[in-house]
Amino acid sequence: MTERLYYDDAYRTRFEAAVVERLAWEGRPAVVLDRTAFYPTGGGQPHDTGALNGVPVVDVITREGDEAVIHVLAAPLEAERVVGEVDWTRRFDLMQQHTGQHVLSAACVERLGANTVGFHLSGGYATVDLDRAPLGEEELADVEALANAIVFENRAVTTRWVPDEEVPALPLRKPVAHKGPVRIVEIADFDCSACGGTHVRATGEIGLIKITRSERRGGETRLEFLCGGRALADYRAKNALLLKLAAEFTVGHWEIPDLVHRLAAELKETRRELRRSRDALLDAQAAALWQGAAPVGDVRLVRAELEGEPMDALKHLAQRLMEHPRTVALLGSRHPTGETSYLVFARSDDLDLPMGDLLREACAVIGGRGGGRPNFAQGGGPQGERLAEALEQAAQSLGRNA
Repeated sequence: MTERLYYDDAYRTRFEAAVVERLAWEGRPAVVLDRTAFYPTGGGQPHDTGALNGVPVVDVITREGDEAVIHVLAAPLEAERVVGEVDWTRRFDLMQQHTGQHVLSAACVERLGANTVGFHLSGGYATVDLDRAPLGEEELADVEALANAIVFENRAVTTRWVPDEEVPALPLRKPVAHKGPVRIVEIADFDCSACGGTHVRATGEIGLIKITRSERRGGETRLEFLCGGRALADYRAKNALLLKLAAEFTVGHWEIPDLVHRLAAELKETRRELRRSRDALLDAQAAALWQGAAPVGDVRLVRAELEGEPMDALKHLAQRLMEHPRTVALLGSRHPTGETSYLVFARSDDLDLPMGDLLREACAVIGGRGGGRPNFAQGGGPQGERLAEALEQAAQSLGRNA
């Protein structure tokens, strides 16, 4: 079994060790050392990165069976003894997030009676899953305030190994079923948990704890949060965005919410006006199409190929045309790319012609399908270049049935 140096000193980033095994792991070279400061993925915490004799360590894994720590490398390593260097920036970031999770989870128990049933820590964000839902904004604000109060008090964070027989007497936040000595992480007078991860020495090193999002998942709630450097980076990015918007619209940053609401209302009204204008234009277009339509027997046939019009425009035109007596509308449009065609066929209620049948025949020409009611049908197909042929076939079928 590999001696894990990070258990006793999470701040240690440089160490010497002997190579005890060489192997390939998922096609990459890897080694097992007699001792290591590299934390392997586990307990919701990602692995450390760094280098062995200058060769990058790209993954660190605990092997099932013998608990050996496997260091997956970017290139083969020939030396028998190595000097390891752990990436401190990544290590400290993960220490901040993981210790922050302990504080946040304990605060959720104290303020909400909500237990953590899941924890995930990645390179960009961290989450805890709580066994309670829903949670309101005021409840989350209360939890966040308590968590940060613990940070500001700079309480000691200690780790120790406890014999199996002493574990039941500990005030653990979550019971453990592990047999044998248990590694305990304690935040003075606030939290006591079994954990094998890396942690800071005092809560002040966590920095700000910020809940950035909450999501209900059935009977549980997932909280996404940031600590320390990540919280600072998030604040910088959001503050810069807010100030940029304020400068662009020449308002104070505190006026941005009112500005957004006002612009949203104006946009909504503009869309209404645009829709009214569009409908009026389509009404006029429908009238012109009807006036210019040729009769087929005693039926007025409006046949039109309208380049670039969307399906909703065709439907609007068809609805207006079918208001006229003894009228049939065969309308088609081709997408600006020419790859897709839309069809809408409609008739006035004083006719008994099967628009659905006509449409299905036309859709077969353009390689598509469609359907609808006897007096109104719609569809489309991918062969836009055959739109005129499809409309011609529908017109011929109509001539035989009219």
